[in-house]
Amino acid sequence: MDSAEQKSFNDLEHWLNEHRITEIECLVPDLTGVARGKILPREKFTVERGMRLPEAVLGMTVTGEQPATEAYQKIIAQIDHDMFLRPDPTTVCVVPWATDPTAQVIHDCYFRDGHYVDFAPRSVLRRVLKCYDKMGWKPMVAPELEFYLIARNVDPVQPLRPPVGRSGRPETSRQVYSIDAVNEFDPLFEDIYDYCAAQELDIDTLIHEIGAGQMEINFLHGDPLALADRVFYFKRSLREAAIRHNMYATFMAKPIEGEPGSAMHIHQSVVDSATGRNIFSKDDGTPSDHFYHFIGGLQKYLPKVMILMAPYVNSYRRLTRHSTAPINLQWGYDNRTVGLRLPHADSDNRRIENRVVGADANPYVALATTLACGYLGMVQEIKPTVEQRGSAYQSDFDLPASLNEALKAIEDDRAVSEMLGDRFIEVYTQVKEAELEEFMKVISPWEREHLLLHV
Repeated sequence: MDSAEQKSFNDLEHWLNEHRITEIECLVPDLTGVARGKILPREKFTVERGMRLPEAVLGMTVTGEQPATEAYQKIIAQIDHDMFLRPDPTTVCVVPWATDPTAQVIHDCYFRDGHYVDFAPRSVLRRVLKCYDKMGWKPMVAPELEFYLIARNVDPVQPLRPPVGRSGRPETSRQVYSIDAVNEFDPLFEDIYDYCAAQELDIDTLIHEIGAGQMEINFLHGDPLALADRVFYFKRSLREAAIRHNMYATFMAKPIEGEPGSAMHIHQSVVDSATGRNIFSKDDGTPSDHFYHFIGGLQKYLPKVMILMAPYVNSYRRLTRHSTAPINLQWGYDNRTVGLRLPHADSDNRRIENRVVGADANPYVALATTLACGYLGMVQEIKPTVEQRGSAYQSDFDLPASLNEALKAIEDDRAVSEMLGDRFIEVYTQVKEAELEEFMKVISPWEREHLLLHV
């Protein structure tokens, strides 16, 4: 441990003492973005020693199963090795809903030899950021996260419904940007703002989106790893707050039939590490070659790695032609019908908005993937297509239309897979194949309704 690390760990100990913490939630984001880990009393938490967890917690399906394939077991052994976890002091914050003084801190995962566990989502994002750092670049991102508030539902057979607000009535129509519709849930959002302030999550604006009970929260731009941590913490906080107000919050990409899907739009730019100048702009304020090449990289590589942006069967119910989600990777200025929107901004704030990512995506994996695609565009000098000036909703599909198609598409990719790590891609795809196989065993109500007596 070098002196800088020791200082940061000393600072962590001081923070825990200053806040009189009695309990610590030691967290690791898994492939789904769920918090795994252990809860320790303060006296058992030692930053130098860290803790251990089985490697398998990073390679489970959303139902908690492990693939039984030989390819998977070459990476995550059947004997279930331990990995070593060390806290990242920059992520420590209070658990604002806890009764006793409780802290939460995100941990990084290491092998016994001291190297990062290469299939841990946080390690994957660090790997991509290291590529930027070698070029003297620093990416900046700002996620916009959509979600639905829904009435409590303990029966998965029953369709989801909007919750009842202060008026005593659920929403039944589209209320996009309605202030009054947001105010229906003021008690919930007051708690959310308090929770976010206590955790220093730096959220920006809250709006009502198109769907009934659909909201969006925007984050201030910053370092990608820090923003992924904030999204991770926010999802956890929102779910907790919603339950305390007798409702659920969901980040499913398409939770309600007939309503729009939920996305995680990612605004991204790149600055020169030495000067802080936005490399997407020339000195005269016009767009740079890096800017266009970043777009070109997204256009070329995103179709091959959409499984990392749309990770579940449900994800592709959002990416359909007759919806508000893009089905293409065209680009255009202030055009919300394209996959790659360029918001109007001055030269210092020139950025690209990736609109194809689902709200159900793991934030670490999604940010790593979109930044990897843009990076490859810049270093390979990939030229984009011409600007899309009209609506792109009726254009051809540029993206996989199903989880099965996405699994096949990533087999044709080498460049992004190498940036993210071949072993990570192997674990990830094995998990997704297992999830798809499990899903195919389920008979849906649609099949029973339309096929039972008609075929």
